Amino acid sequence: MTATIVPKKSSNAKGVLRYIALFLGEVRDGLTMINMQSAFLIVSKNYTEKQAGIMFFVFGMSQFLAQTPAGYLMDYSDKKIIWLGSAAVATTLLTLCTAAFAKENGENLALMVLIKFIQGAVTAMIPPGLNSITQGIVGAVGMTGQVSMNEMMNHLGTAIIVLTGSVLAFWLYPSIGMLFIVSPIACAGVLFFLAMIRPSDIDHDAARGLTLESDTAKKNSSAAPTSPSSSYSPPGEGGTAAPTTPANRKSYETKPSFNFGFGGESTDVDDGQPHADTPLHIIKDPILLTFLVLCFLFHLSNGTVLPLVMQTLAIGEGRTGILFSGFCIIVAQLFMVASAKICGDYSVKYGRKVLFLIGLFTVPIRCAILAGLTTLKNSFEAAGNETPLWLQMIILSTQILDGVGAGVFGTMYILVTSDISGGTGRFSMTLGMTTAAMSIGGTVSGYLGQAIAQDMGYRSAFIILGVMSAVPALLYLFFMPETLPAHVKENATKETALKTMASIAEHDHEDEENSSKPYVHLT
Repeated sequence: MTATIVPKKSSNAKGVLRYIALFLGEVRDGLTMINMQSAFLIVSKNYTEKQAGIMFFVFGMSQFLAQTPAGYLMDYSDKKIIWLGSAAVATTLLTLCTAAFAKENGENLALMVLIKFIQGAVTAMIPPGLNSITQGIVGAVGMTGQVSMNEMMNHLGTAIIVLTGSVLAFWLYPSIGMLFIVSPIACAGVLFFLAMIRPSDIDHDAARGLTLESDTAKKNSSAAPTSPSSSYSPPGEGGTAAPTTPANRKSYETKPSFNFGFGGESTDVDDGQPHADTPLHIIKDPILLTFLVLCFLFHLSNGTVLPLVMQTLAIGEGRTGILFSGFCIIVAQLFMVASAKICGDYSVKYGRKVLFLIGLFTVPIRCAILAGLTTLKNSFEAAGNETPLWLQMIILSTQILDGVGAGVFGTMYILVTSDISGGTGRFSMTLGMTTAAMSIGGTVSGYLGQAIAQDMGYRSAFIILGVMSAVPALLYLFFMPETLPAHVKENATKETALKTMASIAEHDHEDEENSSKPYVHLT
């Protein structure tokens, strides 16, 4: 007789992840406060667009240089919680230093550049830190749902924090430096919930992408007596994984070494046990290389659009402009919550590629609309009139498309990276590479967009960025394959079946109880 399999509740460590992501909404990769800092420096400290662009170009370059080593360190280290907590504290302190030490007209620009250089390197630890801890708790098979939840909470946290900061800036204008008080509050939340995760909650083999399932997840779920091993196995001729039995799993060295040579594939070793691939073997993967180019091109075109929209609304509009520039982030982040939810629900059903393409093609549409609206805004200013409120509201509403585009990208790039790195033991390093490509793209975009806006005007900047944004969308359409692994789809199907069985069993139990009650009691 076969027992009904009813999934148990998630472990406490898994439940805590969403709250860490909520408070990491401000400090995760520095972008939220970087955008707020840009508006703060230009409006409150009279920086030019190019001065702000130089600062954040240095920030992005530092982040780019540190991303891959940070990912490699996360793969190698078993102290992931300590690294992530330290990075959150350090980037918060550096954000406060920016607000405290910035002088009028960029008089101490060299000091500001140094602060941004250090902050870029520190924030590089946060994306691979959070996601390696996540994968170490839920395993690769649980990443779709958990990454979706993390991103939803992250964007919700960002919206709450930026709303708080925008209201503070509105009341404190023009001395708006105190708005950055939200940074230490968010950092305290990260540290509080991070302390709830025990080191033993993290399966470091699963965190590295060496095994499909985390031991933590297996301890907190019911399994059939003949469940396959969690060791990663390549697809066979029939497209399914070749399982091994738990008895075949022996003690072996899975921690990535500092061997940078070729070879060392996880499936081509003498003892038949999984081993971490060497870094140079990872970068030979043509799918990964294609994806890195796409990440770079997307952020090259999209990275500076949000700051330009914020500046369009803020410059010359006083405290109302500052409030509207903050709303730019809030509107986008709220729609990113919905985008992350959709990615989690449908990326397994329809595949990664369809959703990714929807996100990519929203950017050229958004830039085309902004170019037209900027032309209309310029005509009002040329006539000596103030920008009407209705036009500001329409410009603000274009951030809905940012919520779709960046929201889909922010969730899907983590999932695609997990797909590509499955079985290599180098998930964090691979994520560091994709995030580095995004960082360098956003960095170049930041300076390029600000320079075009200053020299040619905001309308020309939106037109040029819109044309550039069509390139990664077309490249993904024609050159990037579907990366959704078969085991993820199978696991999702099993989970759906188990939930259905549990629901049926629960209703049957209720029917049995009700059938034993008298009619009067039931009515």
